Amino acid sequence: MKSDFSKPLFSIQSESDFNQLAIETFQFQAAKNQVYSRFVEALGIDRDKVNEVSRIPFLPVEFFKSHPVKSGEYEPQIIFSSSGTTGMIQSRHLVKEISLYEDSFLNGFNFFYGDISQYTILALLPSYLEREGSSLIYMVDELIKRSGQALSGYFLHNHRDLYTTLQKLQAEKQKVILIGVTYALLDFIEKYEIHFPDLIVMETGGMKGRRKEIIRSELHEMLCGGFGIASVHSEYGMTELLSQAYSKGDGIFQCPPWMKVLSRDVNDPLSYLEYGRTGGINIIDLANRYSCSFISTQDLGKVHPDGSFEIAGRFDNSDIRGCNLLVQ
Repeated sequence: MKSDFSKPLFSIQSESDFNQLAIETFQFQAAKNQVYSRFVEALGIDRDKVNEVSRIPFLPVEFFKSHPVKSGEYEPQIIFSSSGTTGMIQSRHLVKEISLYEDSFLNGFNFFYGDISQYTILALLPSYLEREGSSLIYMVDELIKRSGQALSGYFLHNHRDLYTTLQKLQAEKQKVILIGVTYALLDFIEKYEIHFPDLIVMETGGMKGRRKEIIRSELHEMLCGGFGIASVHSEYGMTELLSQAYSKGDGIFQCPPWMKVLSRDVNDPLSYLEYGRTGGINIIDLANRYSCSFISTQDLGKVHPDGSFEIAGRFDNSDIRGCNLLVQ
């Protein structure tokens, strides 16, 4: 049976609403999530005294590699796993209710882009299609289905077909989103150049070892030139989350109302940094009701006063993950 948690989650209208649900979620997870509960206790924190968001501790994302991070006892409907090179330990997200993930990414898409049925969704995600357990592929599958457009679909290495499809959709004045892994988008524009100013190109980040990493400004300049667009959109997500943040240009990401990003001092995991200072990225994802909503990531970035954020790179020696981690 589907839980009734979605109703308050996707009805958040204010910071007060968010904070209230965040505290309630913390109390639930600190009591029902064995991994998180032990982590909170190890820090010497009395969960009953945590009544402000600023006092909530963030679980290091590495725990998703070594422990089953579950709030409550359940058999997961699906398990998402992270990408990685051979021999690398993968993160595993044990999802209790796949409908909660669907509600999150569909509401998130609608929040930033509007009705999915107004778009043709094209996907250039070869490295994701070539493995199992990708939460991104699950999301894109559903977006393609929900679009209801005959030309929505995937392109593996068939760049010629993608080029002709883009030309056809441009001629028909269709609204189009092309979601692509970074290296595949660069591979495409090296073979084909198109001037499609209304096209939304959304890069999901990462070269996957196929190309040398380059700074974001250089990448976006190349993509803008190759597609004839003014800006490049980006998606920020990860295996351990059920929500996504989006950038509509310049690498500035915005969160949906049920997600929030904070920054910490890299030398003090329990600290908070002032706006505009670069530090470790902490994420509150309230859609992670049945895993952990409070995650300390290996990403470096800075948060702005309006809640938007930028990603500047990753900690040294951290595993390369399948999210937007282009080095500034």
